[in-house]
Amino acid sequence: MEITRYSSGAPLEKSVGYSRMVKVAGLILIGGTTSVQSDGTVYGEAAYSQTGYVLEKQLQLLEQAGGKKENVVAVDVFAVHMSDAAEIGRAYSEIFHDIRPTFTVVGTTELNRPTQLVEIKLMAVTNQV
Repeated sequence: MEITRYSSGAPLEKSVGYSRMVKVAGLILIGGTTSVQSDGTVYGEAAYSQTGYVLEKQLQLLEQAGGKKENVVAVDVFAVHMSDAAEIGRAYSEIFHDIRPTFTVVGTTELNRPTQLVEIKLMAVTNQV
């Protein structure tokens, strides 16, 4: 079975030894992703804007593996403030409302940087091997 590993270019991927995205047969897994931009700054000051940014970033990655948003079957969000759940859900719904993957928001005490409010994992299934 072939496993394809993808990098987003984040320095931690190489130093720690992980892939941003892995494709095994038609299963595509995108690991925890935050709103850190290519220049190292964190995009957005609110959970809503960070969620939308991360999901769009993940959909761009998904396309590299031959997937599209309609292939997404699960979205898991780790939120620093559960009081942001409605705004996280609003950003999610703008992209996935009619696709209806599973959607989970889990509270966590902190992420890598104090300005990061959400971290998102995504899973998709395609018929492309």
